[in-house]
Amino acid sequence: MGSIPVDPPVMNGHTAPLLGGKFKVLTSTDQIKELQTIIRDKDTSRSDFKFVADRLIRMVIEEGLNQLPYQDCDVVTPTGCAYTGLRYEKGNCGVSIVRSGEAMEKALQDCCRSMRIGKILVDSDVETHEAHVVFAKFPDDISSRKVLLLYPIMSSGNKVCKAVQVLKEHYVPEDHIILINLFCTPAAAERIVQEYPDMTVLTTELHPVTPNHFGQRYFGTDHVD
Repeated sequence: MGSIPVDPPVMNGHTAPLLGGKFKVLTSTDQIKELQTIIRDKDTSRSDFKFVADRLIRMVIEEGLNQLPYQDCDVVTPTGCAYTGLRYEKGNCGVSIVRSGEAMEKALQDCCRSMRIGKILVDSDVETHEAHVVFAKFPDDISSRKVLLLYPIMSSGNKVCKAVQVLKEHYVPEDHIILINLFCTPAAAERIVQEYPDMTVLTTELHPVTPNHFGQRYFGTDHVD
């Protein structure tokens, strides 16, 4: 599994903006495309939806961990041999944008059991669509940590932009934020890159239409099935 920086002329048959090296899309495979298709299919049962969503989330989380800093380390194997490898540098945390971002927490903690996770709830005005923060709870030392910001669907980028603004108000450097995303529109991607050019973004797909039913379907609040 890997990711590629996007300066793509075309993604999924649609022209995308020039996004630079910090905006990365998972390398497309048949398996990833199948998972994306099942998530988008209106006839997918909730149990299948959640199972497939968890698989796709795990893939993007694993690649997101590759964006964190590592350091060399030496260990001794059970047979007494020396081995030079890598170890995460300390000082990372996750922040989920409630509610759909919470769907990504388990995959992160499955990979990093001790990683702390903060939360931020951003709501949008029904008429103006302007985003405002309802609450934010972060580790006290978040300003000194690398932050994996979790949010699966970006249609406009409103909530993500507001969440990043709040992180920066808590003195988190922009280049310490790594946004972990599943589906993103080209318009949202362009906005994110323009407003926060030093933030790393990782997604699985750029497409004009995102599966905005994701949160309701994942948590079973859409009264289907």
